[in-house]
This record gives sequence, structure tokens and C-alpha cells, in this order.
Amino acid sequence: MQLKEKIHTACLTLVAEKIQALQNTLQELGEGAISDGKSSAGDKHETARAMMQLEQEKISKQLDELLLQKTALQKIDAILKSAQITRGSLVKTNKGYLFLSVPLGKLTVDSIDIIVLSPQSPLGLKLMGLQAKSSVEINKVIYVVKEVL
Repeated sequence: MQLKEKIHTACLTLVAEKIQALQNTLQELGEGAISDGKSSAGDKHETARAMMQLEQEKISKQLDELLLQKTALQKIDAILKSAQITRGSLVKTNKGYLFLSVPLGKLTVDSIDIIVLSPQSPLGLKLMGLQAKSSVEINKVIYVVKEVL
């Protein structure tokens, strides 16, 4: 398996783990709401329920975002190579490897650090469409594209 495929698989695994963790948390909150409803009464109870409801809504939004990220990752063909940087490109720069897919931050695959970023991020937007030997500056840092994988 090529490095790009390994990175893609690692991203899918990470997103799946995050989705599972959030689903477990939502389930626990739901169970907590049921048991809390049986034992409490009064203003304290109403405040606790409202806070639990807010927490469930926050987690649901995070879960929705992760499901969108999973869908975006699934649409990427990790085997596909392009001379130009597009969504799904692994870009080797003078500052390290960048994988344009979804915003997951730093991953380490085969002892190589990779920054996983969105094509809609400021750096992602500047990189899109570039080819090897191109360069881009962002926040006074120059990124030189050595290779598009």
C-alpha cells in the first residue's frame, strides 16, 4: 500500500473512532436523562435536564460534522494521481507532507508526520491547482511544492 493510501485509511479510521466515541457519549447522555427523570424533582432537576439537552445538541452537531467528513473522505480515490493539487492530493513540500481532504490536523503514518487539512483552509485554497515546483506564501511562511502524490 502506498503512503497516500495509508494516510487515507488512517484518516477514515480516525474519523470512525471519533464518530463511535460521540455516539457512545450520546447514548450515555440519553440513558442519564432517563434515570435522572425517575429520581429528581424541582428546579434543580429542570436545570440539569436543560444542561443535558444542550450537551446532547452540541454533541449531535459534532457528530453531523464528522459524518460529513467521513462522506468527504469516502469520495476520495487514494490511488488517483494528478499533476495538479486537488482534493485528495498528498503534497510533499519543503515544510513536510500535506494531505488535502478534511481538517484533522497532524497524523503520523510510517513515522512520517502529515498535516491533514481542508482544501477550504487558507493554505488549502492557495495550494489548489498548483503543480510541483510551485510555491505559495501564507503567514510569512513559504511552502515549496516538491511533489504531488
